[in-house]
Amino acid sequence: MLNWSKIDTVLLDMDGTLLDLHFDNYFWLTVIPEQYARKHKISLDAAKADILHRYQQVHGQINWYCLDYWQQQLDLPIMALKRDIQHLIRIREDVPPFLTELRKAGKQLIMLTNAHPDCAMLKFEHTAIDNYLDGVISTHQYGVSKEHQPLWQQVHQEWQFDKERTLFVDDSPAVLDAAKEFGIGHILAVANPDSQQPHKQFDGFLSTIDFREFIPVK
Repeated sequence: MLNWSKIDTVLLDMDGTLLDLHFDNYFWLTVIPEQYARKHKISLDAAKADILHRYQQVHGQINWYCLDYWQQQLDLPIMALKRDIQHLIRIREDVPPFLTELRKAGKQLIMLTNAHPDCAMLKFEHTAIDNYLDGVISTHQYGVSKEHQPLWQQVHQEWQFDKERTLFVDDSPAVLDAAKEFGIGHILAVANPDSQQPHKQFDGFLSTIDFREFIPVK
């Protein structure tokens, strides 16, 4: 369990942590290949192979998360297509009670996301998740993603949190490893980021499928 007496700041991922990752997975793995096949008049299998190759080339880099990059690469109206399926954007049901109690306990709550700012704003419109937070950080403002140490160094320099008294919550093993390498004192992995997919297994990290089990005891 988490020792809340030793935690002042909570850094929270957005997609797959506060929000259901199903929206993003469906968009990038289903909508985009279908639209790409139609746009370029190729088979769906060919579209999937082409796009998978493009994804692999930039996986974990800032361009992997950049809507402008993908609009240019795929010649598709990325934000317009996201809005077409915006009804799939959902906050996890365990998140509001968790964040509400953390705020009551006086914790500083900051979102640290690799999501493009335009996508984050769309999700704020639908979930109002930002109303629970003291700050929102998109890694795009630094030009480097959470998988890489320069991002952590820049965020720490600007926000001046005590990393030994900080909890970081995310669903990506690579990102969790980066946080650990930087020296974040407390780490929590999300084992069920996509409500439509099987739970994930994490080695070496405390994990959860329901944040309510970690609500601070009064």
